[in-house]
Amino acid sequence: MPRTTNKRKKLHIKKGDRVMLNKTITSAPSAGEDREKGYIGKVLRVFPERERIIVEGVNMRVFHEKPRMGQPEGGRIEREAPIHASNVNPVDSNDNPTRIGRKKIEDPESGASRWVRYAKTTGEELDN
Repeated sequence: MPRTTNKRKKLHIKKGDRVMLNKTITSAPSAGEDREKGYIGKVLRVFPERERIIVEGVNMRVFHEKPRMGQPEGGRIEREAPIHASNVNPVDSNDNPTRIGRKKIEDPESGASRWVRYAKTTGEELDN
């Protein structure tokens, strides 16, 4: 069923999650080593409209930057480039890759409810 009210895309990954690569990501030839399938890293940034994420230490690229206030010399700077969100799986507390489910929980005191993400392998909640 298509979304009618909230058209914003939802991803199964959020900033700060620990994820495992399910595909080998090759870096630029001069930018360092490749990250193999099974590497676990932390999500630094999420771009839901493009369905891409930036993972710490993955897909390192060399960017040529102009001098500016923060970096007076400018030059060639290595940093992470985005990868598609389908190339990673979140990990549970046992460092096993898992799929994500969503369930609605209710606060018994206030009666308010909210949606939380949970790991399908262990059933633990991923959102605090």
